[in-house]
Amino acid sequence: MDSLCYIEGTWHEGNPPVLGPSTLATWLGALVFDGARAFEGTAPDLDLHCQRVVDSAEAMGMKCPLPAAEIERLAREAITRFPDGAELYIKPIVWAEGGWIYPDPESSRFMLHVFDAPLPDAAGIGLCISSRRRPAPDQAPTDAKAACLYPNAGRALREANEKGFDNAVVLDPDGNVAELATSNVFMARDGVVATPAANGTFLAGITRMRVMGLLRDAGYEVRETTMTVDDLMEADEIWSTGNHAKVVPVTRLEQRSLQAGPICRKARELYWNYAHGRLG
Repeated sequence: MDSLCYIEGTWHEGNPPVLGPSTLATWLGALVFDGARAFEGTAPDLDLHCQRVVDSAEAMGMKCPLPAAEIERLAREAITRFPDGAELYIKPIVWAEGGWIYPDPESSRFMLHVFDAPLPDAAGIGLCISSRRRPAPDQAPTDAKAACLYPNAGRALREANEKGFDNAVVLDPDGNVAELATSNVFMARDGVVATPAANGTFLAGITRMRVMGLLRDAGYEVRETTMTVDDLMEADEIWSTGNHAKVVPVTRLEQRSLQAGPICRKARELYWNYAHGRLG
């Protein structure tokens, strides 16, 4: 078994057909999701990820049928159905079955998808600057982890891959750095850590928040700030944070080569210690 799905009281293996042609989510994108991880016997911040899918549903005009605590319970049950130590992606989903253009909140449905997803190699990734932009909050539902936001991220990622890069730096509507196509971004210069300020154009991730807190607790200065491409080009080190790969160094930015620096390595070490309860 490499994929398990819970739908309305029943567990299914594989990829069960769920959405029909009349489902609002199918034709108008009324669907939100979240992503958590289980690996090495731990599931860091699972409760926060479960709460965020509830919040995302509300932001999209839906109503999650289950409370966050029940979603977490189901996720932990799903983890036990896989072999010990499996590296899993945990994806709760809420979608609208009905409505006209906008969702009928009473039609909201829930499913939980858990599947094998090995953690990517942490040796380093290469980035280019994307031609795509993140939308402003009045242009798209940027206050939710909404599926409709991801086609543009996918176009940014495809553009990067076709140029020979692993990911892309995506700018906000003002031309400042927002995030990567699939994760948040950090840099360090002269020992000071910086990450783009949460300005509503991108998802300020749970792993981002956790890493910021861990570094501050470890004595580092961490700034949330307006960040430009020039700032990245002048950084001593760059790394990304996100649920899929957690903390990964950037070893190439356009034609510039970088190394996995000491603060990035410390951030990854601190995160792993946090995940395994080895802090404090």
